[in-house]
Amino acid sequence: MGRERGSAMIMLTLMLCFQSSFAATFMVGDASGWGFDVSNWPKGKTFKAGDVLEFTYNRANHDVAVVDKEAYESCKIPQEAPVFETGDDLIPLKKGDNYFVCGFPGHCEGGMKIAITAT
Repeated sequence: MGRERGSAMIMLTLMLCFQSSFAATFMVGDASGWGFDVSNWPKGKTFKAGDVLEFTYNRANHDVAVVDKEAYESCKIPQEAPVFETGDDLIPLKKGDNYFVCGFPGHCEGGMKIAITAT
């Protein structure tokens, strides 16, 4: 009986360790999804490297480009920037600064962009 109890405790400890190491998934824009006026959405949230952002949107009207700070600020997307277009994109965060914009004309300028720092 002592051996079974020890095995159960080890299993429970491993499960708790693995559970706490899983990345969180955040729905960008919450129930509204990826759209205009999302630039304030990250405020008050804590992000870690490996967390996943889920961008949901109408793919006929929007996309998601992963850009650097310069492109984020200028709303000019470099040709080599990764662009997602499925309407339900899962993008993991890297450690440090992460920038996302909509590449449709005028959308980034209209506030369809977010900046996130992941620890």
